[in-house]
Amino acid sequence: MRKRVHEVRRLRDMLRGAVQGGHYPDGQLPSEAELMASHQASRATVREALALLRAEGLIERTQGIGTHVVANPVKTSLPEAHGIIKPARDSMFNQRMRPRELDRSVVPAPTTVAERLGVAPGTPCLRLEYVALHNEEPVAVATNYVLFPEAGKLRDTPFVSDWYRLLDDAGVPLSDSEFVFDCELADAPLASVLGVREGSPLISMEQIIYDLAGRPFDLAFIHTCGERFRFVSRGHEELR
Repeated sequence: MRKRVHEVRRLRDMLRGAVQGGHYPDGQLPSEAELMASHQASRATVREALALLRAEGLIERTQGIGTHVVANPVKTSLPEAHGIIKPARDSMFNQRMRPRELDRSVVPAPTTVAERLGVAPGTPCLRLEYVALHNEEPVAVATNYVLFPEAGKLRDTPFVSDWYRLLDDAGVPLSDSEFVFDCELADAPLASVLGVREGSPLISMEQIIYDLAGRPFDLAFIHTCGERFRFVSRGHEELR
């Protein structure tokens, strides 16, 4: 029984990677028989692995048609997500997103925000909250708390694409960008704003952006849809 559980998990991992990686360009997965042959797996194992992907909302199975992909995640490199390099031509950070603003108002900095940004609680800051849309589909919701003087420049600048475009349009430079990644399940408020099922997997992040002098001026709480967003990171070791 334990062996079977591991077989299902391993097959699920491989199929999930193929689905999320876009290895089925027409959206159609191989048949059960083809998956059994290519992975040396039993029919029961294949069906259980596919059932897990279906429960996750990545695939759908239609009688007489087969199994097809229903999630098409956006991929972005970590340096682009940090806003520290010029985005690639096909990057989602190259004018391919649209924000739906939920709030843009000056508020007293809550204690947690103030501690993270190194200011006194109650310090005025700009709270800018938005849903990021890609191909008109929600991929993330973000709440940014921005200190002045940067907040003054952002307060009336039109928000037309992604956060880094907004900073650039407002004339706000940055030096460093720091992320802390976590994971969570969508509660009812997040599920509603992101258009996903309650309990869907999410990637949650805290981001701090620093000015050219190394002072933190922006703290963001970001939630991205696990099945709609993928980060790509590649390290390189310099030859000695």
